[in-house]
This record gives sequence, structure tokens and C-alpha cells, in this order.
Amino acid sequence: MTRSPPASPEARPDAPPEGAPEGGVEDADEVLDVRGLMCPLPVLKARKVLKRLAPGATLAVLATDPAAVIDFRHFCETTPFALLGWREEAGTYAFRIRVPG
Repeated sequence: MTRSPPASPEARPDAPPEGAPEGGVEDADEVLDVRGLMCPLPVLKARKVLKRLAPGATLAVLATDPAAVIDFRHFCETTPFALLGWREEAGTYAFRIRVPG
């Protein structure tokens, strides 16, 4: 089963709150490229990296699985990690996640 987020940002219930920073790699402490991997691998690999990062560090994750939008949102809602934001460009989803502390 393939899940994909709705096209328009206004209609996306999984979009970050208005005014939230967008996902990006520019200022992240580390970048994880999981493009081409399908659920649940992007989240599992990100979790492994996040566990070894220092408190307050940020991880940028690049993924191509549309389900990653829902998966990373749920992951961050059920763990101490904070989803700072995300964006989609040309089929690549970029997420920014912060380690608590």
C-alpha cells in the first residue's frame, strides 16, 4: 500500500504548523540520505543516528518515500525528538529533527 500526502499545503493535515521552520540540510549537524528506501527503513536509520548525536543537535534526513511524511511526524510525536520541519521538492522530502536537550 502506498500512502502519499495531499498535494496542496493548505489541505495537508500532516504539514508543519504555520510559521514552523521548513526542513533543510543547510544548518543541520548531520545529514542522512535514505532516498530510495521504503517504510520503515528511513525512520529506523534516522533513529540510529539520532541516538548517537549530542543533545540539541539536528539531523537532516533526505527521503523519497511519500509515507516518510507521516512516519517521521508520528515518530517525533511518540519520542522525545522534535520535528522542526519538512519540505518536499522534486520528489525528495527533507526533514529536520532535533535531539532533546
